[in-house]
Amino acid sequence: MTITLENLQALLPLLITCATTVFVMLAIAIKRNHWWNATVTVAGLNIALLSTVFVAFKPYFFPQTEALLPQTITPLFVVDGYALFFSALTLIAALGATTLTNAYIESSKRNREEVYLLIAIATAGGIVMCCAHHMASLFIGLEMMSIALYGMVAYTYDRARSLEATIKYMVLSATASAIMLFGIALIYAQIGSLAFAEIGAKITQEPSLLIVVGGMMLVIGLFFKLSLAPFHLWTPDVYEGAPAPVGAFLATAAKVAVFAVLVRFAIIESKNVLASAPFVITMIAVACISMLVGNLLALKQNNIKRMLGYSSIAHFGYLLLLVLVGGPQFGVEGFAVYLAIYVMTSLAAFGVVTLMSSADAKRDADTLNDYRGLFWRRPYLASIFTLALFSLAGIPLTAGFIGKFYVVTAAVGAGPWGWMAAAFVVLGSSIAIYFYLRTIISLYLAKKNMHRFDADINWGQRTGGIMVLGAAAFILVIGIIPNPLMFIAQITQLIWLPTP
Repeated sequence: MTITLENLQALLPLLITCATTVFVMLAIAIKRNHWWNATVTVAGLNIALLSTVFVAFKPYFFPQTEALLPQTITPLFVVDGYALFFSALTLIAALGATTLTNAYIESSKRNREEVYLLIAIATAGGIVMCCAHHMASLFIGLEMMSIALYGMVAYTYDRARSLEATIKYMVLSATASAIMLFGIALIYAQIGSLAFAEIGAKITQEPSLLIVVGGMMLVIGLFFKLSLAPFHLWTPDVYEGAPAPVGAFLATAAKVAVFAVLVRFAIIESKNVLASAPFVITMIAVACISMLVGNLLALKQNNIKRMLGYSSIAHFGYLLLLVLVGGPQFGVEGFAVYLAIYVMTSLAAFGVVTLMSSADAKRDADTLNDYRGLFWRRPYLASIFTLALFSLAGIPLTAGFIGKFYVVTAAVGAGPWGWMAAAFVVLGSSIAIYFYLRTIISLYLAKKNMHRFDADINWGQRTGGIMVLGAAAFILVIGIIPNPLMFIAQITQLIWLPTP
């Protein structure tokens, strides 16, 4: 298949991100300079993000030209509104994690440049998954991201928790990848194709044990990467051991890409699968279990990063339920809005932890006691953390409430099963309010005379602090006026686009 100029233009976000990895690698090889490497990474990711706007709205910039979307580029990639939206969201999450990393390791005496290379490689893998239209591109993108994350989690290698987290994540992730690869092989043995469209067309026409087992193994592998229950056991340990900005990347960019490819394969390309009652019931059960398990296990956590890890399990349960019961347009549009809100909220929450921490310390500022009385020392930072936790809880006038509203509305309109799922959403959200409020209350307790961790006085003037302030503004503005985000989801044609 011939690659045309239009194909290359449609792939600009991926190509620019890959070029950024090369430039960062060359910059490290020529001369180590933390500021220069961080600047190159941020600039490259920003250009890649801007290129998504060009790809989406090329006819508006050049009226005499044709639209670039949607188009299939070789059997491996498809670029449409869906792929472009989640590629942009992955880049935004990666930019947030990069600015937090810069603040986190700025004063570190270890080699600091390689972490930016790893972030760029992981981001490129995420974009590959967002555009994946074939099992080969899915697996390549997933492994690009996973292998880079192994190094990112172990970056603070002088901490025992980081090394333990890396070993756990590497062993379990490799096992999940092997299970998923074997499932792909079984599907290929029955259908004779690895393209999503062909698998989706034949998966219900040729039912067999191979397809059922292979599809189940594939979905289990992706569920592990998303840490959906009961495949979630690695999550709290890895979040606790990983450096705070890496935890932000794990919770946002990594999960955005995996969830995007899961929805494209299992639901968008395999529409008939939603007519299968056993499949839908099983997936709804996984979503409901994830909501309960994530929220219940977070109840007594005194470690902030572990709490946010369990919280992510519950939130992706809400997301999975929204996609399953929301219908062709409402479900996917709502899931995009929810995911965008979750990404910005998680960046704000992990951003506060990052600004309170340093790579040279023996551990991050991740225990509840470290935040006791924070309001009396850093009132604006404590207010941002409060806003982020309120948003995660789904309190009105925050962006998180809009996401929860989508989930409950979709569930209630989906019949008896939907009402039961809505009850789980309400129950899980009620449980979550307790541990979020528990953390918030500690911020406003009496000031401690001795505190081991604190943010710099000028935290708001640093790149990580500016990003956290921007995320907090997003939470507040979208919570009050959600229409802009909904409009973006609609104008990017975030619907069930046919593949040409």
